Amino acid sequence: MGQKLFGRIKDRMHRVKGQEMQEGDKFSFRMARFIIHKKGWIESVFVAGCVFSLIAMLFVNVNYDLTEYLPASARSCIGLDLMEDEFGYPGTARLMIKDVSLYEAKQYKDKLEAVDGVDQILWCDSTVNIYSGEDFIRQEDIKDYYKDGCAVMDITFDQGDTAKKTSQAIDEMKAITGDKGYYVGMAVQNKSLTENVESEMNLILTVAVIMIFAVLCISTAAWSEPFLFLLVMGVAILLNRGTNIFIGTVSFLTNNVAMVLQLATSMDYSIFLLDAFSREKQKGLSEEQAMINAIDAAINSIFASSLTTVVGFLALVSMKFSIGFDMGLVLAKGIVFSLLTVVFFMPAMILKFADWNEKTAHRPFLPAFNRLSRGIYRFRYAALIIMALLVPPAYVAQGMNDYLYGNSAVGASEGTRVYEDEKEIAAIFGRSNMLLVMYPNTSMVTEKALSGELEDLPYVKSVTSMANTLPEGIPEEFLPYSLTNELHRGDKGRMLVYIRTKTESREAFQDTGKIEEIVKKYYPEDSFVLGETPSTMDIKTFITADNTRVNILSLLGVFLVVMFSFRSLLVPVIVMIPIEAAIFLNMAMPYLAGDTMVYMGYIIVSSIQLGATVDYSILLTNSYMACRKEMEKKKACIQAVKMSCTSIFTSGTIMILAGYIIHFISNTAAIGDLGHLIGRGALFSVILVLTVLPSLLVLFDSIITRKEWERIRKKFMGKRRSLTDSKMEGMEAKSNEN
Repeated sequence: MGQKLFGRIKDRMHRVKGQEMQEGDKFSFRMARFIIHKKGWIESVFVAGCVFSLIAMLFVNVNYDLTEYLPASARSCIGLDLMEDEFGYPGTARLMIKDVSLYEAKQYKDKLEAVDGVDQILWCDSTVNIYSGEDFIRQEDIKDYYKDGCAVMDITFDQGDTAKKTSQAIDEMKAITGDKGYYVGMAVQNKSLTENVESEMNLILTVAVIMIFAVLCISTAAWSEPFLFLLVMGVAILLNRGTNIFIGTVSFLTNNVAMVLQLATSMDYSIFLLDAFSREKQKGLSEEQAMINAIDAAINSIFASSLTTVVGFLALVSMKFSIGFDMGLVLAKGIVFSLLTVVFFMPAMILKFADWNEKTAHRPFLPAFNRLSRGIYRFRYAALIIMALLVPPAYVAQGMNDYLYGNSAVGASEGTRVYEDEKEIAAIFGRSNMLLVMYPNTSMVTEKALSGELEDLPYVKSVTSMANTLPEGIPEEFLPYSLTNELHRGDKGRMLVYIRTKTESREAFQDTGKIEEIVKKYYPEDSFVLGETPSTMDIKTFITADNTRVNILSLLGVFLVVMFSFRSLLVPVIVMIPIEAAIFLNMAMPYLAGDTMVYMGYIIVSSIQLGATVDYSILLTNSYMACRKEMEKKKACIQAVKMSCTSIFTSGTIMILAGYIIHFISNTAAIGDLGHLIGRGALFSVILVLTVLPSLLVLFDSIITRKEWERIRKKFMGKRRSLTDSKMEGMEAKSNEN
């Protein structure tokens, strides 16, 4: 941002009353001298920080379970905590074995049940004697577990879905079943997600670095400059990842996307500083003096530009669904580290690279944008009219999207092996969604009545409870402890209910809601329906409520930063109009295309797009206001567009590439959707900033150039002075009376 917010604050702190401050007295100038004179010491600090981060990042835990980000007040969280205290909450999976006889399936089951980490496997042999001969087995009794040469089994593990022991057990089971095995369920989803994301992000980061390097080669003045930029940003990214150890655990989304986003959103800071250094060098100054002047000249733009991005990211921290806190904090922290690295570490690197940059200098590849800037001015009002026609329907459309919210939308998204396996199993046996019902263990009669009513529901596949397992007249103590311990423990009872739905769908939500009503009829107090579907319902409730709060806070935060920077109430509105319009257009596209979005990406990307791309508007506005001091508005508009095009195209292209690289490489829906939204959002922001914003600046030129802030300040001070004078007069009158 061109207005010197940071400089003004510091200048006033160091200004001697009645005197104008000399250049050497400025805080930014004194800080610049300190950075250069202590560059060796500063360089050592950053090297030590990198060593620490390389070690620390190995100990940062990554969470792949979205339900853990639900607030403690969520009903599913309360229920899960109680269940874990009483029964534990083991991992689960579902397995289909193809092309096997009943006897072969039984042999597989026995081998699988012996795997370390597997607690039990539920199959038809629990209720049917499969050795009695196929002629004596009714197909009706086993159709839910064996059909058309395929056997399907429900697996429970000793430990949770994300446990290392569970992951190892799945590997061993897959080795036993080979190509015949098809695996689904939360434990499988988490394992698949972990493996896919880790391999994908290595590829994404590699491709992103190569593509960004290519963009920088085109937009910079020397072949060595891209290496410099990537080195500096690499240090900032490493420091950010290492300091995640102080957070403890970060989400898989944050851990993997933050690197690319930090690289894409903060590259401008390096460009600002190097450009300032090049301008100072052209004045014939020594390298160290040129760098001191460059830091002094660029720090205000770097500081203010980073501040808008930080504010946009920090809005996510307000989410009750705390993955927003996780991502917002890490992204904001990343921008702060980028700022610190550019201001303190990069000067030393620029001086080291100075000779190399001069030796590898090349002619500019980008044009001067003369024709483009004139064309934008000529058709400025047409662009404004087109935006006015498109934005209202886009605003309506973006509120009509279809969304997915839960773990299955992430771990079993289209393109993954889990997704394909789930299709295979569903084609033969239909859907199977496990719910756990927990209730007070008070009456076997009540429990049996509940089990019976649930079993009669058309969408219920099976119900397993102590009441419907225990034969009449047989005491509970006669059953194996392994069974009774899973269903009754102390004063708590539990039953397993399998319904014929996906874990996340309108039908799943409706059916689960009906089951909750029935459970509450029998157990009004201390009863819970748990599982992936109830957790997803809670995620939906909290994350949709977060959307409005995040949008308002990000808009308000960015507005205030721009307002105080430009000292204007109108300029922030003008600056943000093209960005908000770009956000509406971006979010409307999935509806127009008939796509279903992962809601996490939707809520997060609004803050990211606003915080990361509002700098384009600020840069162009600042250029216009600077040119306007010397030119009439037409020439100022054309010149401002011309001056800003290179920076906007460079920064925008990097952001677009980063987003689409994530989108095309990642098979994980949450990450791929987020990348698509970021890339397309940046594209819309670049287009609207360069076409719509010039029209707005020219349209409101008379108001922008009036120095309204100064008028407001004078008006306020005048009122304050009048009040003071009135108070003094009143005091004098009272004194005279006395």
